[in-house]
Amino acid sequence: MDILIVGSGGREYAIGLSLKKDDAVDNIYFAPGNGATSNFATNINITDYEALADFAQEHKIDLTIVGPEAPLVGGIVDVFKARDLLIFGSSKAASRLEGSKVYMKNFLSKYNIPTAKYIETQEYHEAEKFIDQLQEPIVVKADGLCAGKGVIIAQSKDEAKAAAKAMLRGESFGDAGKSIVVEEFLDGYELSIFAICDGVNYKVLPAAQDHKRLLDADKGPNTGGMGAYAPTPLVNETIYQKVEERVIVPTLKGMREEGCPFEGVLFIGLMIVNGEPIVLEYNVRFGDPECEVLMPLLKTPASELFYKAASGNLQNLDLEFSDKFAVGVVIASQHYPYKSAIPAEIIVDQSVHDELEDTYVAYAGVSREDDKLYATGGRVLLCIGVGESIKEARDKAYLLCGQVHFAGKQFRQDIAYQALHS
Repeated sequence: MDILIVGSGGREYAIGLSLKKDDAVDNIYFAPGNGATSNFATNINITDYEALADFAQEHKIDLTIVGPEAPLVGGIVDVFKARDLLIFGSSKAASRLEGSKVYMKNFLSKYNIPTAKYIETQEYHEAEKFIDQLQEPIVVKADGLCAGKGVIIAQSKDEAKAAAKAMLRGESFGDAGKSIVVEEFLDGYELSIFAICDGVNYKVLPAAQDHKRLLDADKGPNTGGMGAYAPTPLVNETIYQKVEERVIVPTLKGMREEGCPFEGVLFIGLMIVNGEPIVLEYNVRFGDPECEVLMPLLKTPASELFYKAASGNLQNLDLEFSDKFAVGVVIASQHYPYKSAIPAEIIVDQSVHDELEDTYVAYAGVSREDDKLYATGGRVLLCIGVGESIKEARDKAYLLCGQVHFAGKQFRQDIAYQALHS
């Protein structure tokens, strides 16, 4: 089987590594990939969706897997399906669950799926009036895609109003903020639950927990994610059952009624409040860094999971995961998330790395020059550890962090602290 992976981040790298270990997979291609994916796959520099479909046809690609949200929202799945090419991901219409926070919130309301009290508006005075009715803190969200950074948790009403005004004026997130959602802040703990869907059937993956804030103890600005672990002991069978019955089943039914059956990864961002799951957001792809800790726990061949989901055959999939735990720590560039950094050579103490069992590096923001890897800014890579306990996995991940070096590297020291202190 020959597989094409669309994307260039740590999420796509982790998927690629899982497929590399799969006996059913012959060749892996990345479009565009990064400086490290070329170690085990072929990078192709094609971004146009029609041209990518041409490549898939010419090279007889058996399956295409789409990693990031932008091509999904942009309609890459529709382009491939119009040519009868097998592709894993959501259609342009179904991708509105992530592409528009306004659409998503209205969908939740329409199909009675639990979510926070909210208003969606393009008018500042409406936002201001609603903000005055809420207790602090207050959540303000830009409607469109903002690379995971379009959410402001305001600690005062004045801060919420300023954020709403800046978004609606296009000052914060450009056109993505011309419509906004203002909602009540939910006090609980966050979880990420992923369901692999084929439009009708679904398979639920082990719950993961992301760490969005830049600094230890959940301080500092929101980021794309500074680390994750899975599975989390903060979720039990009762919560899984509630999520399936109250969220996943009505979502898939609702999307069919909307005329756009949901296929691909349904990422459910949840707040658990007094044992009750409340939907914060939907994404239509794997989370990053959650994907990097889920993939090493997958026992079922990755090609079988993605192929059966893409071909509408999930009911015949026996999905198995290891009973171990995985912890991933993001190592970011010096000025992340404020500004870019000067490229810096990455040095890995390979002799020590080779001795650390059940660990691996997932590369993301890296380039290759003269056979050397360079950190090119943002979230550069993840160090992942797998163990019999969360503590063992965490300790392995941090040992690996100590073997990876580049100028200005930064990372949190407390990934998985919620589970270890619970």
